[in-house]
Amino acid sequence: MKSRFKGIIFDVDGTLTFTNQLIFDSFNHITQKYLGKSYSDDEIIALFGPTEDVILKEMCKDEYENARKDYYAYYKNNHDIARLYDGIKELIIDINNSGILLSIFTGKGRTSALITLNELGLTDYFDMIVSGDDVENHKPSPEGILMFLNKHNFNPAEVLMIGDAPSDIIAARDCGVAIASVVWDSYAEEEVRKLNSKTIFHSVDELRNFIFKM
Repeated sequence: MKSRFKGIIFDVDGTLTFTNQLIFDSFNHITQKYLGKSYSDDEIIALFGPTEDVILKEMCKDEYENARKDYYAYYKNNHDIARLYDGIKELIIDINNSGILLSIFTGKGRTSALITLNELGLTDYFDMIVSGDDVENHKPSPEGILMFLNKHNFNPAEVLMIGDAPSDIIAARDCGVAIASVVWDSYAEEEVRKLNSKTIFHSVDELRNFIFKM
């Protein structure tokens, strides 16, 4: 299989994996234990941007260290509610076998990103994993994309960013790489469609056809 891309960057949550519910549950495990209240999905989504550690530190103040341990223990121990989207692992394997280099660029912290990639058997397919802990400026800054471009001296036109959020679109455009917006589990589908009406994908098969131009 041939593709015009030499490098492909994937977001994690809502793109590779159905993990949004696990994230909501993990945060509510902490807010119930340490703050005595629950948050709605929308309230948790509004916190997204910084890594989990930054959010937990702001939430739990002096109890941060214990809250952090509890958060990641819950996240790992309940990871069976998360799953890969149908066909994603097969697509990752085919991309890898075709000689295209793969990277992760996620706003998740490194701890949760590695838990998810390890639990779902994806870690070894990626040449580079850039988490929210590895950049100074979070998405929509393109810093994580630029790290991948610079590592391999890629022309931006040779690289594709795949994500489910408006921040993925902005980051990709800011550094000139192609963007593929997937909406099979996007929490911001309407805004994604406003920002990118041309390369939107509803299924892994549609995305595969775009990558390999079948």
